[in-house]
Amino acid sequence: MAENIAGIVVPDTPLVREATGLVLDAADETIFHHSRRVYLWGSLKAAARGLEVDPELAYVGGLFHDLGLTPAYATKGRRFELDGAEVARTFLLDHGRTEQEARDVWLAIALHTTPEIPLRLAPEVAVVTLGVETDVLGLDLTEITEQQRAEVVAAHPRPDFKNRILKAFYEGMAERPDTTFGTMNDDVLAHFDPSFGRKDFVEVIRNSPWPE
Repeated sequence: MAENIAGIVVPDTPLVREATGLVLDAADETIFHHSRRVYLWGSLKAAARGLEVDPELAYVGGLFHDLGLTPAYATKGRRFELDGAEVARTFLLDHGRTEQEARDVWLAIALHTTPEIPLRLAPEVAVVTLGVETDVLGLDLTEITEQQRAEVVAAHPRPDFKNRILKAFYEGMAERPDTTFGTMNDDVLAHFDPSFGRKDFVEVIRNSPWPE
């Protein structure tokens, strides 16, 4: 039977059930509850903005967006966002979704830490960023009523979430610091690791192999 949380339906389909099981097996409760809230917040905001979103695609985007932070899916040579994006793309293609649908969810996850750009792409891309910005940063909370917030948090609690998600970010990226260059993710490493040395974009340009 489909769940209904704050007016948002979690489809009762094989694809959704398998996606849920995959994330439950890979992630701890902080990441799992966060990922479900991302789907719910993003869907609420998309509806408020008049965006029509495929719920299965939005669900996979929300549920898989932080899989790259988990030991089961993390790699060491690329950004964590790409790890989750690749898993989502393969998962959707294996479940009969089109290449374009899988590509949109790939973009949703790959770009979810990149401000502004996802909001100008397909609704299935935008919905993940809308959810992430709500749950992590608290942006535009007024688009979601107090009753809706209460229902979502009752279903998916966020105890000490700010500290827990920062810890999850750090642990998921600490062994691949170079992949955070040019992103906001290097703020997390700098916060937790005093020895972390940020790359300077200006110095990268000045020290490039091009002659003057």
